[in-house]
Amino acid sequence: MSEYTAKYFCEVEEIIDCIEDKPIDEMIRILSETKRNGGRLFILGVGGSAANASHAVNDFRKVCGIESYTPTDNIAELTARTNDDGWWTVFSEWLKVSKLSRKDTVLVFSVSGGSEKVSANIISALKFAKRKHAHIIGIVGRDGGYTAKVADACVIIPTVNPKHVTPHTESFQAVIWHLIVEALR
Repeated sequence: MSEYTAKYFCEVEEIIDCIEDKPIDEMIRILSETKRNGGRLFILGVGGSAANASHAVNDFRKVCGIESYTPTDNIAELTARTNDDGWWTVFSEWLKVSKLSRKDTVLVFSVSGGSEKVSANIISALKFAKRKHAHIIGIVGRDGGYTAKVADACVIIPTVNPKHVTPHTESFQAVIWHLIVEALR
């Protein structure tokens, strides 16, 4: 094994040792309640996190039987909203049309967790979700950003190497959502 590969895997082990299980357990509880109450799951993410959101929608729908959606799966609406109204509104306006309610849950996948400078669209969506009294959960990196401040449960992927924040966060989004799906199966 090369030195680089060994170091990367050591970082992964360090992250595993540092992830808190309490927020994961709370996310499982919230999603179980969402399903029991006939609520829906809306998953938000940008970039690699958007790809994760698409995959997670499949798992939550197929394996768990939770009605789930992500706005990034509808590229026509996403780009039309970006063009007509601005990028920062795409998720909140999509949630408005979806008639987000208190029975629903919004799950954020994000490296930054949302800041005014990065992922303002996530912040706008979460402010709307709070007004609608929907549950908010997240799997995010760095310090968790806005998501960590407003979420009912949020897993922050620890930064063990600043150069690898994005790949580690996006990788562990998949690890954790798969854990949750299996728990809800």
